[in-house]
Amino acid sequence: MKLMCTGTKILKASAALLAVGLLFGAAAAQAQNRGGTLTAIVQPEPPILMLGLNQQGPTQYVAGKIYQGLLAYDFQLKPLPSLAKSWKVSSDSLTYTFELQRGVKWHDGVAFGAADVVFSVDKFLREVHPRGRLLINKYIDSIKALNDYTVEFKLKEPFSPFMSMFVVDNMPMVPKHIYEGTDYRNNPANQTPIGTGPFKFKEWKKGSHIVLTRNNDYWKKGQPYLDEIVFRVIPDAASRAVAFEKGDVQVLRGGDIDNVDVKRIKALPNVEMTTKGWEMYAPLAFVSMNQRKPPFNNLKVRQAVMHAINRKFIVDNIFFGMGKVATGPIASTTLYYDKNVPQYEYSLAKARTLIQESGVNVAATPIKILSFPYGAAWDRLAEYTKQNLEQIGFKVQIDPVDAGGWSKRSGDFDFDLTFNFTYQYGDPALGVARHFLSTNAVKGSPFVNNQGYNNPRVDDLFASAAAARLPELRQKLYSEVQSILTAEVGNGSLFEIENATFYQKHIKNLVKTGIGLNETFDDVYFDKK
Repeated sequence: MKLMCTGTKILKASAALLAVGLLFGAAAAQAQNRGGTLTAIVQPEPPILMLGLNQQGPTQYVAGKIYQGLLAYDFQLKPLPSLAKSWKVSSDSLTYTFELQRGVKWHDGVAFGAADVVFSVDKFLREVHPRGRLLINKYIDSIKALNDYTVEFKLKEPFSPFMSMFVVDNMPMVPKHIYEGTDYRNNPANQTPIGTGPFKFKEWKKGSHIVLTRNNDYWKKGQPYLDEIVFRVIPDAASRAVAFEKGDVQVLRGGDIDNVDVKRIKALPNVEMTTKGWEMYAPLAFVSMNQRKPPFNNLKVRQAVMHAINRKFIVDNIFFGMGKVATGPIASTTLYYDKNVPQYEYSLAKARTLIQESGVNVAATPIKILSFPYGAAWDRLAEYTKQNLEQIGFKVQIDPVDAGGWSKRSGDFDFDLTFNFTYQYGDPALGVARHFLSTNAVKGSPFVNNQGYNNPRVDDLFASAAAARLPELRQKLYSEVQSILTAEVGNGSLFEIENATFYQKHIKNLVKTGIGLNETFDDVYFDKK
């Protein structure tokens, strides 16, 4: 088959390569004195660091320094080279060919190559990745190693956002020589992860810290600059803020501190703050109601819940302004957003009327809110929701769990009501559809159709929009999707999350791409002037 790459695509790829080369060169010139330990916080403590098996936020943060994908993405979500140094696309958009970097080794010294890419995507991720397997199985027809450093992907049908699929947590490369022929989920290597990234797993003392150390055989010559990265486990938000103020930790990620402390921390001397680095994710919080059983199998009950929740109050008073009210399941910063959807103004009176119209005796079916273990603000959100639901007749308890427990309970559909947030990944086909497709109500992950929503029309709209090439047609299809999902409360969209990153001023190159702190940190360094 003749592969084609238009002149524009060649120029863009060349420009990207040149930009990356200049960037690395500039960083190398500035980083006169390599070394030092960067100390950050990971909260809540992740259940596992094997990124192919778990993609919760804490896992992404730590494991993003261990594992890598084929591509990285800039702030505009344009692809940049990572383990793939270049790529070509056929004229019919059905064949994608990637040329891999040379001289890459896994942390155990074994060479990385095309066979690892084929195994990672076609075997490992196709079976176990909760988000990736849906797209891999639906759209990828074959993956072939053309030689040791060239991989060809053939699609079953056009898939417009295909080049956005390779963000590291969606498509992490895993070592074939360690996982082939094993039980992926129970392989002992999951406890001591091995990747190609700039940092190697060194130590994990549960409840205390995770330590990553420099990979001296990293494929980018002279990098990384840091000696180690230490992720401290500090359960209390106030204690995390104090640790940063005292200099015991040097980086705070969104959610590490209570939003009430953001203004004070921002005013500290020698501290930088940025909200960049979330462009790929555009996180949107939602309330998930289990539609497989009463009372939330009744549409009017779900609509009543939405009227009973004051989302502006949540943003302003629980999250202290760090966000904006969501109108639907697609974030306003993501492609194909449409604000013209049914609205749920805060009205306890309307909520009570809908409960009455539903014919459901909600008091006779006590519910439990499965807590979302990501900090004090989410605890307050659970308490607020409990109070408001009780005002419209529900009997409610809060069921507290840790991150691992929440993941398992959500993935097993063992909840009445819980909270979550979705990463949008730049396109609704990648970040949004997975929560609503009837074919993705598969047990084992908290990032699928956990609530049990089922609408064949929505399935068809998502499929048509993913395959469509014309932006105007995709917009029309996604507009209808947003209207249906909001009217039927497929999930209850709450608010778009704004995250602040704080760091000491002498830390350089910390946030450089659309995935921010989930990046490799291979060129992060301390300015020792």
